[in-house]
Amino acid sequence: MTIALLKTALDTVQDPDLHQGLVALNMIRNLVFADGVASFDLVLTTGACPAKKQLEDESRAAALSVPGVREARIAISAEVPQQKTKAELIPGVRHVIAVGSGKGGVGKSTVTVNLACALAAAGARVGLIDADIHGPSVPMMLGHDLQPAVVDKKLVPPLAHGVRFISMGLLIPEGQAVIWRGPMLQGALKQFFADVAWGELDYLLIDLPPGTGDVQITLSSLVPLAGAVIVSTPQSVALLDARRAIAMFNKVNVPIIGIVENMSEFICPQCGHVEQIFGHGGAEAEAAQSGVPFLGRLPLEPAVRACGDEGEPIVVRAPHSLSGAAFRALAQRVAARASTLALQG
Repeated sequence: MTIALLKTALDTVQDPDLHQGLVALNMIRNLVFADGVASFDLVLTTGACPAKKQLEDESRAAALSVPGVREARIAISAEVPQQKTKAELIPGVRHVIAVGSGKGGVGKSTVTVNLACALAAAGARVGLIDADIHGPSVPMMLGHDLQPAVVDKKLVPPLAHGVRFISMGLLIPEGQAVIWRGPMLQGALKQFFADVAWGELDYLLIDLPPGTGDVQITLSSLVPLAGAVIVSTPQSVALLDARRAIAMFNKVNVPIIGIVENMSEFICPQCGHVEQIFGHGGAEAEAAQSGVPFLGRLPLEPAVRACGDEGEPIVVRAPHSLSGAAFRALAQRVAARASTLALQG
């Protein structure tokens, strides 16, 4: 009887994104009641869940509201839900997330690398594909440029800051140009999926090149994407290209996880003066106009550039800095939104 009452009480606690009870969502498991103590597992949909403390507190309060329960013991874990459609090329990967911009120079690779490291720091299993074949920058930003090993005819992606990654920058001599056209680009991208030993991953991020060309179209046909994150600065010319990127993903039926505004404002490290170099609020307004979520703002901070150049992303070197905290908050929002899309089917 008490177990039934506990389930009823715990199901009144709703996931803030899915708006369903925790019991119905199978987020309450191994429920046991003995000697006045209710014990259960609270299984979150991501280790980077922004509502973790809220759900824990509300679950404890719900359990304690049941007559006879004097203590609630909660074990918290995370299990990233699998996309409804599984990618045959990469069967061990739960979510494939594209990060695009439609325009170069908006800090897309910096955002992708820090997002990947933030998700890994939150306990997720993370991989990253540098799909910018002509201008690979991920190896420098992650501080690793050694060629990957080959085992059983598959490349073993190197691990840097908790992130497994692959890039053309690991496979060609430094400074050599990649002069390829459509079919060769498509072949390289397919190999990054099929011929790399990714293993089990919660998230595989794809750092896309600028534009809406061969790589973007090929990607959408190769694997089912959980969604796309659009990166833009606040200025109008960047937002125009971001709009094109959203339209492209909509045409190929890829859900938009949201828009993030990068280089939102510059804060002088000496005096603290705030300067909105590229304008302010443009990405948030574009998100509202396009009907997609706004994922937040990332400041323009010199340390972000320095950390990327030195191979230690700021979210790793200084996770509690202004930018580090902003990237960690972004990771929480992206993870929560990806889980919501997966559970909604």
